[in-house]
Amino acid sequence: MDSHSFYFWLSQQSQLAIQPVVPFDSSKEKLLSLDFTEQNSDLNSTIIENTVLFSTYIEKLLQKHAASYGIGGYNEHRTVYARSRVFDGLNESEARCIHLGIDIWGKAGTPIAAPLDASVHSFAFNEAYGDYGATIILEHAISGAHFYTLYGHLSLRDISNLKGGDFISAGKEFAHFGEPAENGQWPPHLHFQIILDMQGKQGDYPGVCSLAEREKYLDNCPDPDALLQMMQWAKFIDQV
Repeated sequence: MDSHSFYFWLSQQSQLAIQPVVPFDSSKEKLLSLDFTEQNSDLNSTIIENTVLFSTYIEKLLQKHAASYGIGGYNEHRTVYARSRVFDGLNESEARCIHLGIDIWGKAGTPIAAPLDASVHSFAFNEAYGDYGATIILEHAISGAHFYTLYGHLSLRDISNLKGGDFISAGKEFAHFGEPAENGQWPPHLHFQIILDMQGKQGDYPGVCSLAEREKYLDNCPDPDALLQMMQWAKFIDQV
């Protein structure tokens, strides 16, 4: 299955009850679309390279706009990955800078639920600076489709008693936004990603790719908003 096939399959599932991944009431709450590209002149290297300053930057933006969460980032060419050697390449074209998931920025401890029935595929503590930190990957087999969802930057407690194969029902809370010390040293947020083929990986899968491999990875990682169904609520909110 490629991304096109996934979108078509999903369009045919009229009876599929997709559950919210994070608590959000569109009638009462706001989402702020965050920009982490070079177009955002307010986000300089001093802020990006300091987790406390970066966290404060996001918190103030959310407060200013009375937003419950910041959101965005799919297929975004990001500058923030210069903060970590995890994303280095041999040259500019090989450096990983294209974001393959959607980030939801909010408070540490924010609960996360499965959008669809799933089983635990794998999990890990990817503890390098700038990496996912605590990570869970769920496996979904629904109406002839087989795919995965990845949840990065979680709380360590979420993987302490987890077992591969555990059933997670749609809507069940199974994870939380982690603190920087356990989420790869990022401001608290969820990295949510759809993956069609895990390519043999366990507990990890690239959430960022190089410009040279952009099309290949986007074909294996469809737009997460197909399941999140949240971006429509953020489109009218400016960042500055």
